[in-house]
Amino acid sequence: MQLPPLADLLASARVVALPLVTRFRGVDSREAVLFEGPEGWTEFSPFAEYADAEAATWLIAAIDYGWMPQPAAVRTEIRINATVPAVDADAVPGVLARFDGCRTAKVKVAEPGQRLADDVARVRAVRRAMGPEGRIRIDANGGWNVDEAEHAIHALADCDLEYVEQPCETVDELAELRRRVKYMGIPIAADESVRKAADPLAVARAGAADILVVKAQPLGGVRRALDIVTEAGLPAVVSSALDTSIGLSMGLALAAALPELDYDCGLGTSSLFAWDVTEPALRPHGGVLSVGRVAPDPALLAAAEASADRRQWWLDRLERCYAEVAPTTDQF
Repeated sequence: MQLPPLADLLASARVVALPLVTRFRGVDSREAVLFEGPEGWTEFSPFAEYADAEAATWLIAAIDYGWMPQPAAVRTEIRINATVPAVDADAVPGVLARFDGCRTAKVKVAEPGQRLADDVARVRAVRRAMGPEGRIRIDANGGWNVDEAEHAIHALADCDLEYVEQPCETVDELAELRRRVKYMGIPIAADESVRKAADPLAVARAGAADILVVKAQPLGGVRRALDIVTEAGLPAVVSSALDTSIGLSMGLALAAALPELDYDCGLGTSSLFAWDVTEPALRPHGGVLSVGRVAPDPALLAAAEASADRRQWWLDRLERCYAEVAPTTDQF
């Protein structure tokens, strides 16, 4: 298809700011642009610090989801993991309580300004809360070097980790760490080395990961993410980038279309918001979310409206990213 006119995107664009119940990735609220295409509502929400060239890929995903039918689903429900920010250990039960029925928790570690002791206390608090049957994975967002990561994995080994997500920043570091800890039987998952890489398949070719973490928006949409998983030949976990429920529905479409899905998915992050733009919000019940498109509730959409200056900032950004995308309309 041809790229829809910019005016069509702007005509329905709504810029929202949703408050978080717990500070996450250094922010207290999450901003996003929501707009409506022929196929339904869609979301454009690259993090504020991303340059336009990177953010443009998120716009490709948003347009694809709003203007194109999505790949066929092979499942109607997706099992969801809880997400535990870098909170104090005593706050862990309250966070987990927002993720009804989730048997898996992803725990943020390697937070700037914190120590390994803080990570160990948090992860052990999650293990106590979830019991021996719970599944725990940790996510360092590339915050450790190889030696630090190896030390941390040893320190957390008694917590029975499902896998370690992006412990180090580079593909070479991941490959070296994987070699060092392979005897422990703890898989290494790659996130940033997929979604922020010029070549998202490099990590698989280098043998630097056992699992891929894929996100629909940063990878340019559901179809492109499916192609990456197929070419990589590795198991995949679908996650979100702190999306609103509109963006989460895009992630659910990706998870639903994967031929195999052996891991619970990180698509429950609406539970980290005080409230969301849909009624009901896409929050797990019994540990699952149903697959399907959703639309914002008009009253919630109005209540979430960002300030005038933030609205203009996002619309200016959307226009710049549209200019980046315009020469690549063959992607649609």
